[in-house]
Amino acid sequence: MLEVFNNLDTLLKGFWMVAIPTSVIFIIQMTLTFIGSDASDGTSADFDGDLDGDLDGGDTPFQLFSFRNLMNFLLGFSWTGISFYKIINNQLLLITLAIVVGVLFVYLFFLIIRALMRLSEDNTFKLSETIGKTAEVYIPIPEYKQGRGKVTISIHGTIHELEAMTTGERLPSNTIVKIISIDDAVLFVERL
Repeated sequence: MLEVFNNLDTLLKGFWMVAIPTSVIFIIQMTLTFIGSDASDGTSADFDGDLDGDLDGGDTPFQLFSFRNLMNFLLGFSWTGISFYKIINNQLLLITLAIVVGVLFVYLFFLIIRALMRLSEDNTFKLSETIGKTAEVYIPIPEYKQGRGKVTISIHGTIHELEAMTTGERLPSNTIVKIISIDDAVLFVERL
């Protein structure tokens, strides 16, 4: 086996020398991730290359220069070089293709992390989110200080039925109102 390896072309031998340890480390990382022992990659370069992107109001912590991304790049780079070695005779083109695929591996990892971060968004309902929004009167709201009615409002794609009062005249059902303030879990609304 060692004799076969020694007889390989230098470029192919280099791809194999990168692919074998990178694949072993990748398998170890993946195993640790699945069993829950690897909360973060724990190793990072001195250069802080965070790519903070906006995900519907949230930040995506993605460290560009990390050990895990280095392994992702080397995995794509080395296996592309090995796979296309006999197909692409131009060594410069082969190395360029291997680099492009390595970068695509890192980008794919970024997309996966971004999708996972979306799963962890906090979509709990907060009454304060209703201020300034429009709602529809569900149960008529009597005149100011004469009682309470109810409105329906959609927040984060969920319809909520909430108690409401008005500071003015009576508001019948199906009236569109704007929420102007909140007091003791009661919305104060005005006609639009």
